[in-house]
Amino acid sequence: MTASERAGRAAAADRLCQSAYAGGAGPDVGVALVAVGGYGRGELAPHSDLDVVLVHDEGVDPGELAQQLWYPLWDSGWRLDHSVRSLPEMVSAAEDDLKVALGLLDIRHLAGDPNLTLRLRATMLAGWRRQARRRLPELRELVDRRHAVLGELAHVSVPDIKESEGGLRDATVLKALGATWLVDVSSGELEGSRQALLDFRDLLHDETRRPTDRVAPELWQPMAVALGLPDAEAAQRHVREVGRRISHLSRLTWRRVDALLARPESVKGARRPALEPVADGIALSRGEVVLDARARPDLDPTMLLRAAAEAAERDVVLAPATAARLVRECPPLPTPWPERARDALVRLLASGPGLLPVWETLEETGALSGFLPEWERIRMLPHASPIHRFTVDRHVVETCIEAAALIRAVARPDVLLVAALLHDIGKGGRIEHSLAGEPIARAIATRMGFDAVAVDLVAGLVRHHLLLSETATSRDLDDPATVQGLLTKVPDVDALELLLALTEADCRAASPKAWSAWRAGLVTAMATRARAALGGHSAPAALPDELALPDQVVAGGTWVGVEPQGSGARVTVVAPDRVGLLADVAATLAMQRVQVRAARAWSQDAGDVPFGVSVWEVAEPDLDPRVLRERLSAISEGRIDAASRLGRPVPAKLEPVVAVRAEASASATVLEVRMDDRLGVVHLVCTALAGLDLSVRSAHVSTLGPQAVDVFYVQETHAGRLSDERASAAAHAVRSALRGS
Repeated sequence: MTASERAGRAAAADRLCQSAYAGGAGPDVGVALVAVGGYGRGELAPHSDLDVVLVHDEGVDPGELAQQLWYPLWDSGWRLDHSVRSLPEMVSAAEDDLKVALGLLDIRHLAGDPNLTLRLRATMLAGWRRQARRRLPELRELVDRRHAVLGELAHVSVPDIKESEGGLRDATVLKALGATWLVDVSSGELEGSRQALLDFRDLLHDETRRPTDRVAPELWQPMAVALGLPDAEAAQRHVREVGRRISHLSRLTWRRVDALLARPESVKGARRPALEPVADGIALSRGEVVLDARARPDLDPTMLLRAAAEAAERDVVLAPATAARLVRECPPLPTPWPERARDALVRLLASGPGLLPVWETLEETGALSGFLPEWERIRMLPHASPIHRFTVDRHVVETCIEAAALIRAVARPDVLLVAALLHDIGKGGRIEHSLAGEPIARAIATRMGFDAVAVDLVAGLVRHHLLLSETATSRDLDDPATVQGLLTKVPDVDALELLLALTEADCRAASPKAWSAWRAGLVTAMATRARAALGGHSAPAALPDELALPDQVVAGGTWVGVEPQGSGARVTVVAPDRVGLLADVAATLAMQRVQVRAARAWSQDAGDVPFGVSVWEVAEPDLDPRVLRERLSAISEGRIDAASRLGRPVPAKLEPVVAVRAEASASATVLEVRMDDRLGVVHLVCTALAGLDLSVRSAHVSTLGPQAVDVFYVQETHAGRLSDERASAAAHAVRSALRGS
């Protein structure tokens, strides 16, 4: 079936309608027979309806023409959807019913007065454009309700190629959005996908011999034969890929509509959108991530991943034209990846709901094949298990979204997120997918530049991602052999917590039934027993080595050193120790808008004088130590109020977790802080502790993807460990500071 055959059917129907109109002695002025909807677009499938309206000018009576017109059409065997309305009634019906308004955007003249048809068409289009800003929210609600009921064409087991998300109805809505002149729609890409679905519908009607749009499972094989494809799976891939492409265009266009409607009227008409810089070479424009004028993607292989991460974290559009340019111009990532690329990927995976639309843009622009060629193994691969609601590739993305909500519970969020991305990468072959996926995941993690420990963790998680669930639901949890069998595959508490989080994310992404209260309870109980057998907690961070102090520090001064390292720098600060020193150093860096990747801080003696030493790994390579020293002195002496300069903390994306690790040290109370990585976290924590007159003996600050994991060894100024009451007060003060309360 082709577009020419559909046009032939429409032409035959046109001749029938024109003959019926002439046979009823239809007038040439004041009355017209018009086609609307799919017939108006000339897209008749073998069992389509003829949607026609006999329209007349106000004051013109079509008389008996309607009855004389409909009977020949009924007798011809066509299914008929018809009405008789005056032009004002047509306008009123379109204003009252959004579905009618959409159908009347595709008016096509059949017979009678062509000038009346032209006036009607112009009136409908003008009204649609004039009322678009008022009607688009209503249309969005209508579309969302339909999607919620019928699911996605790319994933539901019995898709409706017309009404499911990504189906022909969405393609029609996209054409209507383009007709508003408010947003651009990629008409070329849309039209190719729309024609592919129309071809499939024609074949479906021929196969079933009825006007159906639903594809039952038993129809995929005969449809594969009709399409000339090798098997039912190939037929599914063909149709579902087309549906996903239309879904992507639909989501992208609706995001642009939302951004347009959210802007003030004065901004809506602006001809040159402002660019808001958000990262090196990357900017935000009208709710879309784009490149700024100074961007040199040809010199930066990390820019594609960095732009994707910025878009996903902000839950905005990664402009497809920008993504396509980056695919063309960015050099291939070296092996192993630079740290900047790996961090950007982890940030992208940790972005939560913002990941899906950006990942779809990366797929549609061919970007994934550049940095993750193994993705093709699972692309549009149907799941064998009926418990899964998505294809394998979409399930993997949903698993990453679920895992992003669990990163505060694990020691290596970056490992969790990459394992979530790769946990099903072994599917599609004859070997059991966990076993097949382990060496693939190991190779990918190595290529991404993870260290050997992280690579082993990723590979182990992929190999055993079903272990907790299968063991908990098929073994006696009270039998000691059950736990011992689990521990032969899980080496320590950190690996166990990662496996537990991955298990939950995987199940939640599969379907609500896969993570029922019963299953969750069994898995949690299994993990609790294993955790107890492993000793409960992972080992505390090691204390840093002492630093050889510069001469001017021994004399009582403050010293700041900056040592460039790769794409960042190492900043070392040494000053006479006091309560609040670490908070002031952190404020100094925060006021300079310096991104802290990791830090260590400790106190050491030089003779009888204690000094505070802190070493900061930062993302900015060009820092002037003299400026930092002067700023630190001004803050320490009270000439600058750091709190007022930094302002109120921005709302946290992740609820901060502050835990007291009583077992981690015999001489200090250890506070472990986990929250989203953002400017000023260390400053807020240290300021809260200084406010309680508590001393930070040492600190271990690290950024793992989007999460800051900071450990502070806290002491009373002259008394060592905190009492339980003081430890609780310290944890509460830190938590309140991070929440901004």
